[in-house]
Amino acid sequence: MFKFILIVLANSVALWLGAQFLRGIKVTDFPRAVITGLVVAVLNATLGKILSFISAPINWITFGLFSLVISAVVLMVADYFMKGLTIKNFWWALALAILVSAVNVVLVEWIFRYN
Repeated sequence: MFKFILIVLANSVALWLGAQFLRGIKVTDFPRAVITGLVVAVLNATLGKILSFISAPINWITFGLFSLVISAVVLMVADYFMKGLTIKNFWWALALAILVSAVNVVLVEWIFRYN
């Protein structure tokens, strides 16, 4: 449970940072980023796993880089359902997926590796 809460907070921080530094990403305010972080975490746990299973051969061929495309698709789905999040196009979603992945590695994986 603690890891899920940490993932939601890491997603929220990454979405907020993406809105601040990427001009194709808009988030209305930080509470909306937290709600969107929760939605992205749930979508990654459900839709992301299904898409990863379906695209496993492509992911193996690209040495895991296709998982960033899957993350971008999940972010586009979250953009469709959330009112406070606006992603201009797929390429901005891909840039945000890279940022979200980097923040998740730093905040989630390093914390659990050293505890």
